[in-house]
Amino acid sequence: MRISDKNLFLHIETQQTQQIILIGTLCGLFLEISGGIWDSISHILHEPEYFWTIQHIVVYSGIITISISAIMGILFLIKCKTKMKFGLLIIMIGAVLQLSAGYIDSISHDIFGLDGLISIPHQTLESGLSLTAFGALLISSINNQKLDLLFIISIILFIFSIGWLIFNLSLLVLDTIICIPIYQIFSSGCAIL
Repeated sequence: MRISDKNLFLHIETQQTQQIILIGTLCGLFLEISGGIWDSISHILHEPEYFWTIQHIVVYSGIITISISAIMGILFLIKCKTKMKFGLLIIMIGAVLQLSAGYIDSISHDIFGLDGLISIPHQTLESGLSLTAFGALLISSINNQKLDLLFIISIILFIFSIGWLIFNLSLLVLDTIICIPIYQIFSSGCAIL
C-alpha cells in the first residue's frame, strides 16, 4: 500500500467516524425533542406527572445517545485532528449540562412531585439541548455539501431546540399573557410563576 493510499484510507475512516458521531447526536436530539413534545401532550391529557414516565425515558434516552456520541467525539479528538473540534466541544458541554440537569430533575420530582416548564433543571436541560443542536449544526456544516440531508436535519433540530428554550424563557417575562391562553396545556409550568 502506498502512502497516498494510507492517507486516503485514514481520510475515509475519519469521515465515517464524523458521520457516526453526527448521526448519533442527531438521533439523540430527535429522541429528546420528541419525548419533550410527548410530555407536553401528556399535560394536555392530564396524565400523572412523575419522573419515570415513558415520555421522560424517551427524553433521557436521547440524552444518553448524545452522551455516547460525545464520548466517541472525545476519543476521536484524541486520535485525530479535525475541523469538527469546536462542534464536538459544544456537544460535550451540552451533554454534561443535560446529564446534570437530568439528575437534578429526578431529585426535584422526588421532592416536589410534579414540576413545571420553568424550573432550574428544565432550563439547564434546554440550554444543553440547544448547545448540542448548535454543535451538531456546526459539524454538519463542515461537510462540503451544505444542502445534504444531515445539514437540513441539523437546522430543523436546532430551530426546534432554540424555539423550545425561547418559549420557556419568555414565560419568565410574559407569564400572565402567555399562561392564561395555554394554562390548561402547561398548567404545572404556569402554576409556579
